[in-house]
Amino acid sequence: MSYVQIVLLALVYGVNLFTLVFIIFDARNASKALGYMLLVITVPIVGPLIYFSVGINYRQRRIYNKKLRVTRREERQFYDQMVEQTRQLAHHPPPELAGQGDMVNLLLNESQAILSFNRAQLLLNGEEKFPRVLAALAAARHHIHLEYYIYEDDRIGNQIKDVLVAKAREGVKVRFIYDAFGSQDLSNGFLRQLRQAGVEVHPFSRIYFVFAASRINYRNHRKVIIVDGRVGWTGGLNVSDRYINPSASGEYWRDTHVEIEGPAVHGLQRHFLADWNFCAGQNVLPDEQLFPTIAPGPDCQSYVQIVTSGPDYPNPTVMLSFFTAIVNARQRVYLTTPYFIPNNSINDALKKAALSGKDVRLLVPQQADSKLITYASQSYYDELLECGVQIYEYSKGFIHAKTILADDNLSIVSTANLDFRSFEHNFEIGAVIYGPAMCAQMTAAFENDLRHSRKVSRESWQNRGKARVLRERLARLFSPLL
Repeated sequence: MSYVQIVLLALVYGVNLFTLVFIIFDARNASKALGYMLLVITVPIVGPLIYFSVGINYRQRRIYNKKLRVTRREERQFYDQMVEQTRQLAHHPPPELAGQGDMVNLLLNESQAILSFNRAQLLLNGEEKFPRVLAALAAARHHIHLEYYIYEDDRIGNQIKDVLVAKAREGVKVRFIYDAFGSQDLSNGFLRQLRQAGVEVHPFSRIYFVFAASRINYRNHRKVIIVDGRVGWTGGLNVSDRYINPSASGEYWRDTHVEIEGPAVHGLQRHFLADWNFCAGQNVLPDEQLFPTIAPGPDCQSYVQIVTSGPDYPNPTVMLSFFTAIVNARQRVYLTTPYFIPNNSINDALKKAALSGKDVRLLVPQQADSKLITYASQSYYDELLECGVQIYEYSKGFIHAKTILADDNLSIVSTANLDFRSFEHNFEIGAVIYGPAMCAQMTAAFENDLRHSRKVSRESWQNRGKARVLRERLARLFSPLL
């Protein structure tokens, strides 16, 4: 062996050893750390490059500083009063909040999510969402705020763009945040049309070649629209023709969104403006136009809290809300997710709920959009089925909804999947809705989805081939990295 080869070999071992030590000190999640350590050991040079590109714990380093400043004393006093009212409701709950005090307090303590009475409407698929959104955008008087992971330059994308352009020319303030990774196909010409009309457009985090590796793993997965601070939308649907059935591809796309009208829109607004100030480099302050006083109307039947999480939060609040919904369920918990790669907490919560006699049902796609993800997801089936969890695979098309239904008074509609990426890396948002009105809508939708699903039998699953089991086990080793 030549001197040069010895030096190169020593360098490779030195880089690998340094990376392994760095992973150990940087780790907050043991499974994720072990996954990256396995990658570094099995793929020298490439493994360290991947880790330092996308694996570093930015939650610990707090590189994202997104806070909405509240400077006026009157506004601070008003917000503090709302927080105290939320605490009082949690301690002396009305029927809509029965048994949900843990959830209310968790969200209040983690993200200062206040509780308010609202009108909440479940929207299934793009054919229900987009007509309502377009009508509301056209009626906007003061401002329109949009924040999307994927926004495509297609038919619905251009319909919304045309409305935004028209409203901006009328003098309505339009602010638009897009994720530079998820919406990478948006052309300069498309964005130029918006900006020339007066629409303010910013990517959440710019991706340059030099810095792409450090931030491309931390994506703004949120989907939010707010009109005049009074009505808002969030959930699983991005802006794309694929969400509208029938689609050009012929694939049926099943997704869930929620429309909220009432004070909870202020929660969506608060987080949008924090994101906006971060990515636009501005300091937009709360005022009466952005946060108008909203009296609950006669059709307000649901209490709502807005939950968010991301690398800017010290804790994975969305994951903790899912965990709380599962372990506190008294009779049932129904979950729908397109990507099921749970961490240990969620996996154990599901098993605990099922073993405690609760009706636990998990609905996932029959085939994810990646074989690796499908195998990783199915690697959890054995232990869940053994504990009594009922697993259904949606066969009508692709199910992209991200929802949880617990008992008869807790519903969650969010942007977050049940996977490591949503819990650890992505910026996510969702609506936690209390009361029987939304639960009735969610139950009907879930039961209808089961009619187009295949129930996974424990007996037949145990008889699958050894080669299939091996593929699942191998995929699971890398599940924290997916």
